[in-house]
Amino acid sequence: MNLPFFFARRYFLSKRKKNFINVISGLSMVGVTFATAALIIVLSVFNGIGELLRSLYAAFDPPLKVEVTTGKSFEFSDSLRQKINAVPGIGIVTEVIEDHVYVRNRAGDTEAEMVVTMKAVSDNFADHHRMDDHMVSGKFILHQGDLPGVVVGSGVRNTLSVSVENNVIPMQLYYVRNPSAGLLDPSSLYHSRSVLPTGVFAIEKNFDENYIIVPINVGEELLGYEGRRTSLEIKPDRSVEEVRSDLRKILGTNFQILADDEQHRDLYRLLRIEKVFTFLALSLLIIIASINIYFSLMMLVIDKKKDISVLHAMGASPSLIRTIFFSESFLISGIGTIVGLVAGAFICYLQQTFGLVGMGMENAVVSNYPIQMQWMDFFLVLSLNALVTVLISWYPARAAARSWSPELL
Repeated sequence: MNLPFFFARRYFLSKRKKNFINVISGLSMVGVTFATAALIIVLSVFNGIGELLRSLYAAFDPPLKVEVTTGKSFEFSDSLRQKINAVPGIGIVTEVIEDHVYVRNRAGDTEAEMVVTMKAVSDNFADHHRMDDHMVSGKFILHQGDLPGVVVGSGVRNTLSVSVENNVIPMQLYYVRNPSAGLLDPSSLYHSRSVLPTGVFAIEKNFDENYIIVPINVGEELLGYEGRRTSLEIKPDRSVEEVRSDLRKILGTNFQILADDEQHRDLYRLLRIEKVFTFLALSLLIIIASINIYFSLMMLVIDKKKDISVLHAMGASPSLIRTIFFSESFLISGIGTIVGLVAGAFICYLQQTFGLVGMGMENAVVSNYPIQMQWMDFFLVLSLNALVTVLISWYPARAAARSWSPELL
């Protein structure tokens, strides 16, 4: 048996004359347990929110998105199209024109209008099948007879009172082209197109309340983007990173190829920053709980002064005395940490399985708070507790090694 741990275990379990040392040790353990469990639960909630956002955005964002580095749009020539299609593993390349437009819709005797983000896509956009599970009304159709179709977000539908079932009256899209020309010729102030509502999608509030999807030719005519695109959406048939690397070689520095989190880098960066600050804030709880370990060790050193002197007389080295009190500290903190990790993991499991805590909103995307446990979080919390334990037990252990006196024998 490990000798320092044997003494530490006896000190931890033995009943002392000064019973408040046991009380402080117990409180320290309980405090570390609760702080550790809270840290695991909160970090898992942040992980769950991040994964929820990724799953929602995956319905609207492509695996790879090509944008021009500088400027707003680029010339999508036949030579560029051939270069991209020649890359091994390129599955579907969808051309996109995206910009803000003014929308007006007439429903009965009333008219509604708003500014939306128009996403004009080529016909193969439906082949991505990203919208299949998110259509709440109508169908994803971009051509309706002689008129182009439009698929709107559920928030846009509510604001404009769009009816997919009775779509005999088209919506009007307007885009301001040349404001200065309107002073002489008002008709040249803007371009307009009529589109018939064909479907409604519901993904996430930001998309639902701002986006409409129309055919690529509508975007070209409204914006005057003949042969120009604002981005390309690519669905690869092999590894995303491999296709991305090959695209960089042929496109050069004039284009940026965005994958997954990079398409919303500001949002995910904010989420990571919030997670870091939450980790630091809750780490203070662990530090505060561990301070009690410091006081209990100092009082234990005073209480066991005679035992320390006996150990010295029997040949125990100062390093052995230090190790005994380090072991005592790690015993208290270790039990609290392990119980806290298990309790936190168990509560996270219950939340995943039974949904203990709901979002509290009727229109929430999910009914319960999302949870995702990651081993890295457990490792970080365990490492933090170990570091704090070493720091707060260093002085008491050092004092114990120096506290023996021959007069006590």
